[in-house]
Amino acid sequence: MKSIAIVGAGKIGSTIADFLGHCGDYEVTVIDRSAERLAALDDSVGARRLQLDIERPDQLTAALAGQFAVLSAAPYHLTTTVAEAARASRTHYLDLTEDVASTRRVKELAADAETAFLPQCGLAPGAITIIANDLASRFDKLQDVRMRVGALPKYPSNALNYNLTWSTDGVINEYCEPCEAIVGGQLTATAPLEECESFSLDGVTYEAFNTSGGLGTLCESLAGQVRNLNYRTIRYPGHCAIMKALLNDLGLRHRRDVLKDILEHAVPATLQDVVIIFVTVSGWRDGQLVQETYANKVYSRVIGGVMRSAIQITTAAGICAALDLLAEGDLPQKGFIRQEDITLDRFLANRFGRHYAQTEAAHIAA
Repeated sequence: MKSIAIVGAGKIGSTIADFLGHCGDYEVTVIDRSAERLAALDDSVGARRLQLDIERPDQLTAALAGQFAVLSAAPYHLTTTVAEAARASRTHYLDLTEDVASTRRVKELAADAETAFLPQCGLAPGAITIIANDLASRFDKLQDVRMRVGALPKYPSNALNYNLTWSTDGVINEYCEPCEAIVGGQLTATAPLEECESFSLDGVTYEAFNTSGGLGTLCESLAGQVRNLNYRTIRYPGHCAIMKALLNDLGLRHRRDVLKDILEHAVPATLQDVVIIFVTVSGWRDGQLVQETYANKVYSRVIGGVMRSAIQITTAAGICAALDLLAEGDLPQKGFIRQEDITLDRFLANRFGRHYAQTEAAHIAA
C-alpha cells in the first residue's frame, strides 16, 4: 500500500479522497487549513486528516516527507507552492491546474528532479488532451484539431444559463488569462471570451468560446504538425456575452475578488450537471482528407452511496487514473510527464478512467 497526500479538501479533493480511500491500494492523508472541510470528509474512507496552512512551505514539505505522491487539489494560485514542496521532499507530484504560468513553473521544477511531475491531470487539460492526442495519432498528416469541453447544469434557470459546479477561482481565471492556440501553423495567444461559435449536439444548441489553459502542453507537442489547434469552453447560448459585460465593460477582471463574491452569493451550486466532451480532428489518411469526431457526455450520479457531480467524477477520475499508472510503473518515474504521454486505451482501461466510458447516448463518429 502506497502512502499519498491530497492537498485540498474541497469538492474535488474530497472526491479524490473517496475514490482512492475506498479502492484499498492507498493510505490517504488529506491536508487543508480548514478544520471544517476536514471534518466534513467521509469517515468511511479512513483518511488521515492534517490541518495546516500550505502557504507555510516548511510545514508542507515536512508533511510530504515519506509520501509516494502528492495530489494537489488546491486553488490554482497555490499550485507552485505545492510543487516546490513536492520537489523538496522528493515526492511524486500530480495536479489539476489549468493555469499556464503555474505549469511552466512545474516544468522548471521537473527538469532535473528525482521524482515525476505530472500536472494538468483533470478534465481539461487532462482527459481532453489524451483524447485529442489519440485522435491526432490516427492521421498521416494533420490539418485541424478542435477541442471543446463544458461542465453545464442539466437544468439552467438564470440569465447566465450556468450554475457553479467547481472552483469559482478557476472559472474566473480561465475567463481572464490569455489563451494558447496554433493558427495557420504558428503558435499564438488569443483573447479569452472571443471567437464565440455555435454548434448543436444531440439536438441541443451550445456556444463555445476561447478560455485559457485547456490545451495543456498540446501546442508544444503538435507544433509544426498541425495547421490549426484550439480549445474552447462550452456553455449555453448567451453566457459569453454576459460574462464579457461583467469582466470587460464593468472591469471586474481587475477585481476578481468582487466577481467571486458576486457569483458565489448569486449563482447557486448544483450537483445536477453534465460534462460535454467534443473533439474534432481533420487531416489526411491514405491520401484522402478525412475527419474524426469524439463526442461524449458524462452525467452526475451516485458513486459509493454519495451523489457526485459530473465535474467531480471526471476531474477526480483523471488524476486518480494518472496516479494508478504512475504507481504501476506505466509512466516514467522522474521528470516532466505530459498528459499526451498517456495512451487513451490505457486510460480508459484503468479502474478510474472507466468513468469516461461512453454511454449509449454518446458516440464516436468518423
